[in-house]
Amino acid sequence: MTKLAKGEILTPPGTGHVGTLTPDQKKTLKEVWSIVFSIADSGEAVIPATMVEEAEKEAKSAGGSKSSTVQAAAKAGWFSGNKAAKAEADAKAAGHAPGMAKVSLDDLGLSVDKLRPMLWDNAMGDHPDALLLRFVRARKWNVTNALNMMFKAFKWRLDEDIPAVKYSTDEELNKQYPKFYEQLESGKFYIHGTDSENRIVAYLNVRLHHASDQPATTLEKLTVYVMECGRVLLEHPVETVCLVFDLTGFTLSNMDFAMVKYLVTVFEAYYPESLGRIIIHGAPFVFWGVWKVIQPWLDPVVAAKVCFTRSDPDLLQYIPANHLPDRYKGGKDKYKYTYIHAQPGENKRLEDTATKEKVVAEWKDIFWRFEALTREWINIGTKDASGRSETEIENEREQCAKDLRTAFFRMDPYIRGRNLFHRTSPPTAKDDGSVEWVYSN
Repeated sequence: MTKLAKGEILTPPGTGHVGTLTPDQKKTLKEVWSIVFSIADSGEAVIPATMVEEAEKEAKSAGGSKSSTVQAAAKAGWFSGNKAAKAEADAKAAGHAPGMAKVSLDDLGLSVDKLRPMLWDNAMGDHPDALLLRFVRARKWNVTNALNMMFKAFKWRLDEDIPAVKYSTDEELNKQYPKFYEQLESGKFYIHGTDSENRIVAYLNVRLHHASDQPATTLEKLTVYVMECGRVLLEHPVETVCLVFDLTGFTLSNMDFAMVKYLVTVFEAYYPESLGRIIIHGAPFVFWGVWKVIQPWLDPVVAAKVCFTRSDPDLLQYIPANHLPDRYKGGKDKYKYTYIHAQPGENKRLEDTATKEKVVAEWKDIFWRFEALTREWINIGTKDASGRSETEIENEREQCAKDLRTAFFRMDPYIRGRNLFHRTSPPTAKDDGSVEWVYSN
């Protein structure tokens, strides 16, 4: 049974996502948006001191956690150290009522001018609520902990310049990161098809990896590149991926503890609620000693998603035969991974600055409209309510979220380099944001 701290709530099955929120979950989402807007507008927010106190307790207890991700998160948040008392004192000095606390972006190394662009850049083609809800579910509906986690993820994206990786062309990334092309060509890490629950499947062929073959930074950027490409391939209501760690032919020379720890940190801290299933396939006897080292690094929620398959036919429990590459016994898809290099003229639209300015402006207009509708939605039942019904506002807001996705993909080829999924025949990633996997059975 999962142990819950005060203020934490487990997500009941079938709830907690866009379109499936309970009344209490909807209330929490409104609270999160309200604080996000307050901080985005001024760099500060005033929240109940009890929320801060519980978050500080979590940060202190997390410092002794076995999970490296949790330990790292505990060191660099709003409430590490003894910041809760200062937050309450700051609120009192500013004239707020007793029992309130003031938190600031400065404590996280963020600023007002960076927050909103990072929020909308991170949303991409997703429903904006889906982005926030991933952090909220990861922190079991504790608002302060969820915001703390989300803003630290934004800080990481700034520090690591994730937008540059996401928007650059493959050629630019290869010039910047030595042996980047070699990683893509090797087939050690690729995405193809979906599992039995329509999650995209990422295959990691561990036998092809040796830590000394390439710089660690190149591997880290490749991981971000594949994850950002994969995010755009997700279609509502699917929000998670399936990872297959293929350990066929694995030896200790393939083991890279630093890279494993990086993957764990990235998925748990910066892309929460993105993992639906982790399949460890064909693990030889020598791996079980390695597993004893890795397992304590995993958050219990992530560890619960790990399953082991010994033989190739065991994979059919999770991946349909007509989706599973026939390199695995029982698989019927004749797919063979090949990296397709950039095609002449594929990024010509990146140079069309006039159209770029037009489509970016259209996208910005829509996200400002979404913000306005969200503020109106939050104010229902308050003195600032517009007078419109919640149903009317919610329907308009949902349509606006759809318009935002459409506008993002209209803008996408003018701001982001094309990748493998645009080069397949037919293209896996369509210009309108739809996805078509082709299986050769």
